Amino acid sequence: MMKRFLHGNATHPDARMALALAAAQIEAQRGEPQHAGAPTLGWIYLTDHFAAQADALLADMQQRWPGVQWVGASGVGIAAGGVEYFDEPAISLMLAEIPREQFRVFSGARPLGGFKAHSANVHADPASNDVAELIRDMSTRTTTGYLFGGLASGRSRALHIADGVLSGGLSGVALAADVALVSRVTQGCQPVGPQRMVTASERNVVTMLDDEPALDCLLRDVGLEGVEPRAALPRLQQILVGLGGASSGAATEDSATRSAFDRFAHSGAFGADTRVRHLIGLDPGRGGVAIADVAEPGTPLAFCARHVDAARRDLMRICAEVREEVEPETLPLATAHALRDAPVGEPYPTPAGGIAGAIYVSCAGRGGAHFGAPSAELALVRHALGDVPLVGFFAAGEIARANLYGYTGVLTVFAGHR
Repeated sequence: MMKRFLHGNATHPDARMALALAAAQIEAQRGEPQHAGAPTLGWIYLTDHFAAQADALLADMQQRWPGVQWVGASGVGIAAGGVEYFDEPAISLMLAEIPREQFRVFSGARPLGGFKAHSANVHADPASNDVAELIRDMSTRTTTGYLFGGLASGRSRALHIADGVLSGGLSGVALAADVALVSRVTQGCQPVGPQRMVTASERNVVTMLDDEPALDCLLRDVGLEGVEPRAALPRLQQILVGLGGASSGAATEDSATRSAFDRFAHSGAFGADTRVRHLIGLDPGRGGVAIADVAEPGTPLAFCARHVDAARRDLMRICAEVREEVEPETLPLATAHALRDAPVGEPYPTPAGGIAGAIYVSCAGRGGAHFGAPSAELALVRHALGDVPLVGFFAAGEIARANLYGYTGVLTVFAGHR
């Protein structure tokens, strides 16, 4: 049985003082029998205010907790329990007692070697030109293909950590099959039109959807049919594109993938296989639309927009699914409906041995005001999961499986028992 993770967080103008405050919280927990007593693996997420002090912070942590290996990243905002830190210097820490043979910290300079990875928590530099390829390659190095994590974010410098402060490439921790976890993706956008299929495209310009000019389909789907493209631009600024299938333009005809994407036709919401991308331009000459990805013929596509209520419902849905999978015997009434309709306030109780710890990576475009109030998104998670150790950050892109997402949240919990 995995012991409850240690966790602490703090905001303070001085980086070392913030670490000292978080460390004091962690040390207070170590005396409790249900918590990890001899941690081996730690996560650190820090706001970009502390990017310049990252090396010193890591050295301090290695001295405070000798033998603990560290992974993490910077963010424009970070998550700690039910709190979000934005626009202020802050750190969030979590330490786990996992047998050393069950995990392996890796980076470009520190390969996996012969470790048999079941899944992996990954962080990457958004400035890397080959980041999508690195994600796909790392996915193939796990037996399940499942990755979870995100791209570091920052106003000036984005960094990730794997027993060292890194820029460029991808790093993280690979986990063996004995490390029990459950992970889900939650969408933040809702379709504004029907599902369609790309039938002609050139690089990132989709010219035909369902054998019709793509621009005509776009204008019709958003209620602007007959409007000149230039006149329609102001109202199109909030429109995004949801793509089904594999990432980076790898189109698919797989019926299971198409069915997962098609789910929104009945529920009004995207499935986890949908990747949301920006609409970056119009091509009236070819009747095309330019998107921030490659969508080859055969790729499912739907135009969409950010939707707060839909995002809230979907977040509560995945939290309910996670809790029911981790501790089904303790939550006979914890359905998605019950959690969704319950007023957000005190967290649902979490029995000892249920959830040992959690990581939540959300899009930087979802945090704060998108959910209506400061820390509103994390308050929803805390209400649904209970008062569990949780860390995370607001990313420049979210990673789940072999896909790079946008406007999503990726929630992963470590089970205290199997």
